[in-house]
Amino acid sequence: MNLANKLTITRICLVPLFIVFTELHTFWFSIFALAVFCIASLTDMLDGQIARRNNIITPLGIFLDPLADKLLISAAFICFIDVEVLCIPAWMVIAIISREFMITGLRSIAASKNIIIPADKAGKFKTTSQIVVIILVLMVLIIHEYFMKYYGITPQLIATFDNGSYSTLASVMHRIPYWATLAATAMTIYSGVHYMWKHRGLLQENA
Repeated sequence: MNLANKLTITRICLVPLFIVFTELHTFWFSIFALAVFCIASLTDMLDGQIARRNNIITPLGIFLDPLADKLLISAAFICFIDVEVLCIPAWMVIAIISREFMITGLRSIAASKNIIIPADKAGKFKTTSQIVVIILVLMVLIIHEYFMKYYGITPQLIATFDNGSYSTLASVMHRIPYWATLAATAMTIYSGVHYMWKHRGLLQENA
């Protein structure tokens, strides 16, 4: 097995570890979750570069690489739904994951016709935006848990303070995860529609 595929498998193996750290909902474990996610995202960048540089693109790599990406991204957003302070609605996560199912189905149809659908700019930007948003949301979660661990200040308590700075902090912390995830959702939907329109011929054949 080549190095690129080993990195991809490593990314898949990191997903359960990321889920455990995120679900524990503590300050230090959230930091560990962020570290694991960053390492996994780094392998995503490296495995593709190594495969292209050494011309070692294999059927196994073509199968595992998008699978690893989908597992990591989906796991992160699903875990976020369970965290009340993040205020990320389920419909956004459903939209993000549905897009992945849709494109996987499209690629399966293409594969049956011996056609490979490569990632285009919209797809790559979608993935990048999702990674950035997940890192941002994890950082917000860490800040929430920092206040709770070291000062005993919950988001609800911050919201009741009359001090202007505290009120502003509560407002910003409350809104960042929602709006960031909404932006990622919009980009994800756009990317999915773009793929489907670009390769609509595959769906029209023998319809």
